[in-house]
Amino acid sequence: MKPSANLFLRQTQSLVMSPQQMQSIQLLQMNHFELSQFIAQEVEQNPLLEFPYNDDDEAGGEAEDDRYAHQPEDAGSDDGYDNRTEALSSDWYDNGGSASTSRLNDELDANYTNVFPDDGAPQRLDAPELVSQWKSMPGSGEGADYDLDDFVAGQVSLRDHLAQQIPFVLPDMADRLIAQNFVEQLDDCGYLQADIVEAGERLGTSLAQAERVLATLQSLDPPGVFARSLAECLAIQLRQKDRYDPAMQALVENLELLARRDFATLKRLCGVDEEDLLDMHGEIRQLNPKPGSGFEAGVSEAIMPDVVVRASSDGGWLVELNPDTLPRVLVNQSYFSRVTKNGEHHAFLSNCLQTANWLTRSLDQRANTITNVASEIVRQQDAFLRHGVDHLRPLNLKTVAEAIEMHESTVSRVTSNKYMLTPRGLFELKYFFTVSISAVAGGDSHSAEAVRHKIRALILQESPEAVLSDDDIVDMLKKGGVDLARRTVAKYREAMNIASSVQRRREKRALAKVAGF
Repeated sequence: MKPSANLFLRQTQSLVMSPQQMQSIQLLQMNHFELSQFIAQEVEQNPLLEFPYNDDDEAGGEAEDDRYAHQPEDAGSDDGYDNRTEALSSDWYDNGGSASTSRLNDELDANYTNVFPDDGAPQRLDAPELVSQWKSMPGSGEGADYDLDDFVAGQVSLRDHLAQQIPFVLPDMADRLIAQNFVEQLDDCGYLQADIVEAGERLGTSLAQAERVLATLQSLDPPGVFARSLAECLAIQLRQKDRYDPAMQALVENLELLARRDFATLKRLCGVDEEDLLDMHGEIRQLNPKPGSGFEAGVSEAIMPDVVVRASSDGGWLVELNPDTLPRVLVNQSYFSRVTKNGEHHAFLSNCLQTANWLTRSLDQRANTITNVASEIVRQQDAFLRHGVDHLRPLNLKTVAEAIEMHESTVSRVTSNKYMLTPRGLFELKYFFTVSISAVAGGDSHSAEAVRHKIRALILQESPEAVLSDDDIVDMLKKGGVDLARRTVAKYREAMNIASSVQRRREKRALAKVAGF
């Protein structure tokens, strides 16, 4: 068959997202900080967008304009004004008042100008000058405000804290250069993330000198800093307390056995009895495994709740958006109409107006979506808000999405990085979505978080003589209406960092024996 070119007409359907829709989806999953940065960038680029003025500033400006507007034009010739001027001219801070003050000083023998004749007369500051100086101070003027953060002492970082100590322990400049290199390779926990051999070769120094400098640095405050492992960090602190004997050294060198609570092997390696081993364990627990954690690397930002839940007067719950996290932006329509009258830049400003209107609509839609999702979560978790975590219901994204007639992906974006302030505390919205665990005899299902809370409460209430095994916990949960397998109980227990029944029984009996002595 001879090949030839033909023309066909075909109709297809496809779903294409516009850039505005993509940015609207991105706005939905932004937190307060990211959204504020995005809006600030849009306001900087779009001349029709602007932040709303503060109401207090507008009220103050209008009051000031009214004060000058209603002032009479012949105020300077008013008799009352002249009388006030004459009264002020006779006040104590005027020139006439200075002569009267000098006469009183001479009569009362209180003229201090003769005490220091070489210095001359002291400089006199009139009261109006003092007032002007006071008003020029930060936060002292009328209507001015000040920030309390300006009076807070600056935070000292770990590297600054160590840099202040190094000159006192290392007088040699070459040693200080090596020490500075080690300081720059510290992590936030205070551990040295560097190879001594490689550092010595890079700095052109011997291994002995690098180790000597490191040993000196390990004696600085906080104790345990410049360690290269957890065992070395604990050993440094124990040496400073003069408690690093051979038994303690054996315990520090076998921390993995201590983590597994293999006390029988530790007693054999350390050569101590059970009581001494418990005392050594207590000393280990009092040490700081992260000596640099007390020095924050950056300023910690407080979490701002996006939704606030309060009890209403009718016995329900009032769900509101936090006004402090709501973005506020205005579209300057008057500027658009005034500039486009001349016909210049009409296309550019029309595009800016379209973008500004889209942004305001997207922000309103975002606020409405967050409110709908939060209201449905509060309705589903009403028992949790009233009675606590034991009554947390199992919930998934599909349930909320079907209730508010939205897609699951939309609910997922809304609940990411959003927080809700409730009478029970501050929670992330994703906290209320937990796995469902079946109940006994076909009852209501239970939340996984509520089941973990019950397991933790049962273990905390056990006594040394009656330590609960995983099978015992399963039986007690079944009596409470929770159908859970033993391996699931073990998984939850290990996730909460709770030891097994054998290890808990050994620890509690040893602690009870020590308490009896």
